[in-house]
Amino acid sequence: MTSRLTAAVVFDAPFDDRTAWAVGRTSAYPEDGRNPDDNKLDVIGPRYGPTADGVFTARRAGGGDWHTALVSTEYAPGGFELLPDDELTATCTVHDVQGAWPALWTWGRDTGSRPQPGHGEVDAFEYHPTHPGLLELTNHVHPAAHYAEGAVTAGRPFTLRVVFGTRSVEWYADGRLLYADHQGVGPHWRAWPVVCISVAAGRYGHLPPRPGTEELHWQCKGLTVRRPAAGRGGARGPDHPA
Repeated sequence: MTSRLTAAVVFDAPFDDRTAWAVGRTSAYPEDGRNPDDNKLDVIGPRYGPTADGVFTARRAGGGDWHTALVSTEYAPGGFELLPDDELTATCTVHDVQGAWPALWTWGRDTGSRPQPGHGEVDAFEYHPTHPGLLELTNHVHPAAHYAEGAVTAGRPFTLRVVFGTRSVEWYADGRLLYADHQGVGPHWRAWPVVCISVAAGRYGHLPPRPGTEELHWQCKGLTVRRPAAGRGGARGPDHPA
């Protein structure tokens, strides 16, 4: 793994920086901002952003919908993209309230006549309170997945670190290695970071919110990306799918 001494910070924008983050937009969702095919009650949009200190909230709306906070760099003026061997860190606090679905993930630019493998998606983590100590860690680019039991404690901040390695993606919580997939993202991967809260619709054992629950939330602070010194990772241009 690349020494962090040779890595430079390339992204550390706060969530209220509209040059860096676009609110309520990602090409991973249909254009109407709803995503029921993915077991979500979400409605995303430009009015539903996180707070400046990184609190992502879902609020019950009419007709079974929930207004859910999401940001991505995809449509922001800066258009920041993660590249192979980048390292992402953040301090996260999740809560075991039924229906909440916090997630930090990536979604990639499609190139040429076909999409990137897995659309460039790597899940830095997904969390469901039906399993309150577990993080779901998934590489959709070169498929690999792991359920990290006992990784977190609801309500207690933890430091997440993910190294998007060319040959292996590595996930850490509070300095402890949770999983190394030995698959990696390949030398030509590129992807936008996405941070959101979704609301489970009830499938796959992920229970929806209880009646009377009006809000769900989690917090993501200090999201930072570091990049190794130039010369590692090979060609990374947009015309070279992973």
